[in-house]
Amino acid sequence: MKSEQTDFEREIAQLLVSSLNLALDPVSIDPEAPLFREGLGLDSIDMLEIALAISQHYGIQMRSDDPENGTIFASLRALTAAIKARRA
Repeated sequence: MKSEQTDFEREIAQLLVSSLNLALDPVSIDPEAPLFREGLGLDSIDMLEIALAISQHYGIQMRSDDPENGTIFASLRALTAAIKARRA
């Protein structure tokens, strides 16, 4: 069963869809589903695009060499939590 998105998760999902030109409705993204491989099927180039969009939109630096990237980009929910933590 798919989890419900929070308002902030919906905002980040919209950012993902628009920055990656994905042909899907942002609300259809399960916040707990993987973003990469079997989930949305994103790749490392997409991760860079997402990091750039987040940096531009929220003023948060996300580094490509961050050892936490696997955790940060694991799902929409994890990404949203990381953004919230870095904004605090």
